[in-house]
Amino acid sequence: MTTEPDRNARLGSGAHGRLRVLVLFGGRSSEHPISCITASGVLNAMDPDRYEAVPVGITVTGRWHGFDADPAHWNLPGGDLPQVPEPADPLALRCTEGGGHELVSVASGQSHGAIDVVFPLLHGPFGEDGTLQGELEMAAVPYVGAGVLASAVGMDKHFMKVAFQAAGLQVGPWETITDRQWRGERDAVLERVAALTFPVFVKPARAGSSFGITRVVNAEGLTGAIEEARRFDPKVVVEAGIVGREIECAVLDGRGTQAPRASLPGEIVVHGGPGQHEFYDFQAKYQDDTAADLSCPADLPETAIDTVRRLAVVAFDAVDAEGLSRVDFFYTPAGGFVINEINTMPGFTPISMYPAMWERSGLAYGELIDELLGLALERGTGLR
Repeated sequence: MTTEPDRNARLGSGAHGRLRVLVLFGGRSSEHPISCITASGVLNAMDPDRYEAVPVGITVTGRWHGFDADPAHWNLPGGDLPQVPEPADPLALRCTEGGGHELVSVASGQSHGAIDVVFPLLHGPFGEDGTLQGELEMAAVPYVGAGVLASAVGMDKHFMKVAFQAAGLQVGPWETITDRQWRGERDAVLERVAALTFPVFVKPARAGSSFGITRVVNAEGLTGAIEEARRFDPKVVVEAGIVGREIECAVLDGRGTQAPRASLPGEIVVHGGPGQHEFYDFQAKYQDDTAADLSCPADLPETAIDTVRRLAVVAFDAVDAEGLSRVDFFYTPAGGFVINEINTMPGFTPISMYPAMWERSGLAYGELIDELLGLALERGTGLR
């Protein structure tokens, strides 16, 4: 029987043939600290016998700062959120003769070694939205995750929903508020948003991790919630509350011509009540490991488990995703699934859903990292 060769087995540019992996994190969005914490998880999981990690943090001003490979530097200490400091000598990625790539100091031009593949762990705008992916495509550097289009669509909750509807997925009622509409026709905006069934969730259209999200129970609360969302994004979506359990599924791209794979579905059970979390907010996700529990596989009928795994792959394909995604649904009392969103670069923190669901589906954290890097090298860059 012929076995498929290990796609990671090629010799890399590092010592002893290890692949040199540029791990990018931080970035210009409000998700900067979460990206730093995600990088810590990935650096911890990378096999040092196979990979030579090259951690580079992107500051809030967009400059690249090189660090040593100690992942403990980016752990979440207590309630403090990490941030990449401004570098004295920023780095840049440069193409070399023969089609290679290397990191160099901007000031001196000194080389910091070749780069074989990039693991872009940025969340939110200016990293997860296709901007960084476009830069890497232009430079022809292999990278983990979705390409330009899927990253952009997956970051914009309005166009994401349009793509889902076109693929036949059930999407809940929503309204989109552009900056021009809010500044020029506020009364009309409030009137159409108030027609949604309350409670509603007011969200920045192109952000994640629960920054700027407000649960609103009546029309009087809309203006303040919209202004809060606009602190993070001038474009806002307002979604009608869906009665149902929140079910999530992790998707991993297929090898070669194989279809994408879906993990067992998971369910986050938030510990609500007085003084606790109303929904799975930022603190519950990243700062309070007692705020919620993961049930995986979720307590669902077998037919529902099969259905949600199939729908997760439909959603993955609907936005033309690659590499990985986490897809979130509502499971309604009638037994149907309403899709909420797709996340094309889900978190890899110690309490993140994506790696936890794969762990419970039989794929360990380190093996998941291997697979993602292998998929990136197999795919390459360019039109496909």
